[in-house]
Amino acid sequence: MIAAVIPNLTKTNAEQVTQELMKELRRLGIHVCMNAALSASFPYRDIEFFEDFSGMIAACDIVIAVGGDGTIIHAAKHAALADKPILGVNAGRLGFVAGLEPNQLHRLHQLLDGTYKVERRLMLEASLKSEQYQNVYYALNEGVISRGSQSRILDFQVSYNNNNLCHYRADGLIVATPTGSTAYSLSAGGPVIEPAMRCLLLTPICPHSLLTRSVVFGEDTTLHITAVPNGQSEIFLTLDGETTIPVTENECVRFQKSARSVSLIDLKYQTFYEVVNEKLSERRA
Repeated sequence: MIAAVIPNLTKTNAEQVTQELMKELRRLGIHVCMNAALSASFPYRDIEFFEDFSGMIAACDIVIAVGGDGTIIHAAKHAALADKPILGVNAGRLGFVAGLEPNQLHRLHQLLDGTYKVERRLMLEASLKSEQYQNVYYALNEGVISRGSQSRILDFQVSYNNNNLCHYRADGLIVATPTGSTAYSLSAGGPVIEPAMRCLLLTPICPHSLLTRSVVFGEDTTLHITAVPNGQSEIFLTLDGETTIPVTENECVRFQKSARSVSLIDLKYQTFYEVVNEKLSERRA
């Protein structure tokens, strides 16, 4: 078995966790490959270093990301494009999508035994009318259309499957997957949705209304969101908090389920609601 290890060394304990991970992988006889930029931090002769990130993903059997949810989500999208499963090792604060905690590295033998669970997570794709919907932007958590820091409140027109839904007046709109329901959408008042469900979630950000609520759509729904011109606003499309695209007024953004999905490996064997209760209890503390 070949494992591509992708650590985020900016996290406080990520390097220590990665060193312990590498020790366990080598003990199990799992061949490790990494990005060449990490060779100074991990000077082991038996590691195969790749200059090309995509080439590294293509060469492996499994991707292992060490970091917080952002790190795991970033790596997961690359893994999904190559149809490779990913195991997230939590070295961040929450780790909602992590399949292993640092004190559980002894469970890595299950990768060889085949005694692990794989969860197929729905991915979202967004595209712009001005680009003839040709360029596709992927998200595992959410796509957000929002205003800039100096902009006024925005007006949005939303349709689903070419049917008019409603007009929103808000700071922005979040289109989330079930995986993303515990991220930005939750902070904006959206519901928690079990990841096994197949749906899309629309949640307004700070809506100027007494009645506006989140709306849940079936997985085959196509959403079109247009920012109505007001002549005063900067507008941005942000995917998973890492890719930001300026959006012009009158631009139409299309959101739909992606044909690709993320395969998350789980070695913790907790139910989704056990994870939610544990992580949110930690956040309260």
